[in-house]
Amino acid sequence: MSFEPVWGAPIIWYLFLAGLGAGAFVTAAFLAWRHPDAPNMRRVAYVIAPIAVAVGLVLLMFDAEAGLHDPLRFALLLSNGVSVMTWGVVFLSVFMVVSVVALVLNVAKRKVPAWLNIAGVCVSVCVAVYTGALLGVCRPFPLWNNALLPVLFLVSALSSGAASVLLVSVFLHAEEFNRVGVLKKFHFCLPIIELVLVASLLFVTSYNSDAGWMSVASLLAGSYALPFWLGLVAVGLVLPTALETWLLFFSPKEFEESRGAHYISAASDVGVVVGGFMLRFLVVSAALPILFL
Repeated sequence: MSFEPVWGAPIIWYLFLAGLGAGAFVTAAFLAWRHPDAPNMRRVAYVIAPIAVAVGLVLLMFDAEAGLHDPLRFALLLSNGVSVMTWGVVFLSVFMVVSVVALVLNVAKRKVPAWLNIAGVCVSVCVAVYTGALLGVCRPFPLWNNALLPVLFLVSALSSGAASVLLVSVFLHAEEFNRVGVLKKFHFCLPIIELVLVASLLFVTSYNSDAGWMSVASLLAGSYALPFWLGLVAVGLVLPTALETWLLFFSPKEFEESRGAHYISAASDVGVVVGGFMLRFLVVSAALPILFL
């Protein structure tokens, strides 16, 4: 007997892009706070944030067929105040407004107010957590119905968003990239935290039901083992951690700002972004419902 996943590629991309966009805005606010001397990197972050989320929303609408047949269906979601989907629409709508306003102000070379950055960070965290909570309401799926999943998606969103900003900036604004040491060290910690959360999620899920055990088994040694170990663990978590550990703590001082170091950083950031997508792909695809058994 086989089981067809509930959601396909458009939803996976939506979950990934919504998280990445939210993480990019948090990165923009962090740069404004700790690295005011990196205005071009901040602009990169402000550009990525609304574009990534907007593309994700388009994919969501087409997956629900509302973009072609009945666009008012999304407005009806606002009628249920206790629904996760309703709060998701609210969070995403507010995020788009805040992120677009911040981008317009930045492009117009006007200072983005601190209160707007703070509001954007708050709603960004809500968007990132919501992408995990959206899966969690599907109670028959043990891999999704887990309190750790929203936290994992939040950490992954922050990591993917920061990686996307660093990846673009290392090629377009190398001088500023060399100055954002605090951001790099903060970002270095995220894949390590994510690895611990992934292990914890799988451990808890494997013990709560037979369906949970089978979902975990498919990731560790079954049909999804190769993308899990290679795509998520090796490329998305271990490789970036190893590369950044060497760059930040063991590489010669004169090498840190060289072009070679930039290419290594870029490889690390590509790995983080790939890992962010693989996490959503594997969580969505490998989940089995209790009723399936």
